[in-house]
Amino acid sequence: MPATKLDRPKHAVWDAKTWASEQRSQSASREWWKTYSWCIRLTDVVVIAAVLAVAFLGRFGLDNSTMVDGDGDGTVNYGWLAGIILLVWMADLELSRSRDRQVFGAGAAEYRRVLQSSLRVFGAVAILMLVFKVDVVRGFFAVALPLGMISLVAARWIWRQWLARQRSSGRFLSDVVVLGNAVDVEYVIGQLKNHLSVGYRVAGVALTTLEEKMELRPPWYKIPVLSTMADISRVVRVTGASTVVVAGALPGGPETIQELGWRLEDMSTELVLASSLTNVAGPRVHFRPVEGLPLMHVELPQYAGVRHVFKRAMDIGLSAAALLILAPVLAALAVIVRLDSTGPALFRQERVGRNGEVFKMFKFRSMVRDAEAQLPDLADANESDGVTFKIAHDPRVTRCGTWMRKFSLDELPQFWNVLKGDMSLVGPRPPLKKEVDEYEKPTHRRLLIKPGITGLWQVSGRSNLPWEESVRLDLYYVENWSLTGDFIILWRTIKAVYAPVGAY
Repeated sequence: MPATKLDRPKHAVWDAKTWASEQRSQSASREWWKTYSWCIRLTDVVVIAAVLAVAFLGRFGLDNSTMVDGDGDGTVNYGWLAGIILLVWMADLELSRSRDRQVFGAGAAEYRRVLQSSLRVFGAVAILMLVFKVDVVRGFFAVALPLGMISLVAARWIWRQWLARQRSSGRFLSDVVVLGNAVDVEYVIGQLKNHLSVGYRVAGVALTTLEEKMELRPPWYKIPVLSTMADISRVVRVTGASTVVVAGALPGGPETIQELGWRLEDMSTELVLASSLTNVAGPRVHFRPVEGLPLMHVELPQYAGVRHVFKRAMDIGLSAAALLILAPVLAALAVIVRLDSTGPALFRQERVGRNGEVFKMFKFRSMVRDAEAQLPDLADANESDGVTFKIAHDPRVTRCGTWMRKFSLDELPQFWNVLKGDMSLVGPRPPLKKEVDEYEKPTHRRLLIKPGITGLWQVSGRSNLPWEESVRLDLYYVENWSLTGDFIILWRTIKAVYAPVGAY
């Protein structure tokens, strides 16, 4: 095997000894996830048992003598059937790895595995009932399956909120060392710090060469640069890190990664590779081993097809329901807007939709009547770093417009745009024609799907986001959207509206 940088130890810089000793004491909690997993298991048992009890009592009442006819040789009691379902359900949740540390705290994988497990269990039970000719009352399953899926997901969400609060206060985080060149390390550190829900806390940095330390920009340069690649084993021992994150490519190629994995294996430390496919979601990435060569297949983004049909059906159903339910609120807001300032209640503005088609977007008027005429006078006050125009304290905003914008109430009429087909519930931000004219070529990909009332940009900071980050989030959504992801964004939108941050 040719020599790599791991074979040639160099001098190390230990410029944070006091800090490192503190990190060792914090690493004592690195096994927190085992206790958390058992809490999830206990919750699953309670939830499933409660759901089956509700389904039983709702269908049969307190009549414990209710039986199910078998294949002529005997009878089966529903109590026993519920017990079997409980055991199989718990086993499948375990086998589907819905309680793995990797899915805790962030992403849709945990919820997806819970839903898939539930469908498998009831599908298997239905097949067994058919094979053994057991006539099961359908009402029992009609209650147990949907109620079980909803309850399990709700319980996991509650636990996730608790875990997020703990992690935001610095608890239940896994210490990691980030290894790589200065540019890649800086990017990975920024992402991990901005997404504590993933559960990683950067304990230190190991650069490919110590000379790169000066390339780290504020505030990342404050994180201790403890060593080079050559002394990574000592770095892990000093920090007590449970994981090493490799940022980008390393000198020496695959052999360096392999040797690094062997070293970390001896210390029971995990190795995580931060892929250069930073804007490609997991469901689009598939691995296929060919004679020891792991091939990474990235699926083409889907801009049409069956999934979009389901997305449109969801848009129609939810937007129609929202317009009916919120009709009194819409009427009240219209009256308030008219009484608050001169002008119409609704504001119509041309926006650019899918494939560059222009449509009229509806909003409750939140500014003075001649707001667009005043725009040139406010050009110097623009706080945006991109093609958009935004001011934290825009003088054109009316009194009622201030609180409507804060809680996104001014956007409620856009449900009509969704019902018409101009927009979707979830999608990229709908741009103005003049903004599109200033787009760089990659940014035009935002127009490959319908714009949305909400999106990743809204649940990730709203107006506080830099232009470059808002574009990145929109493009990520365009190429990686899913129905599960849409439901999560809608749920996060409710939370963002309830506790608004960056809305103006």
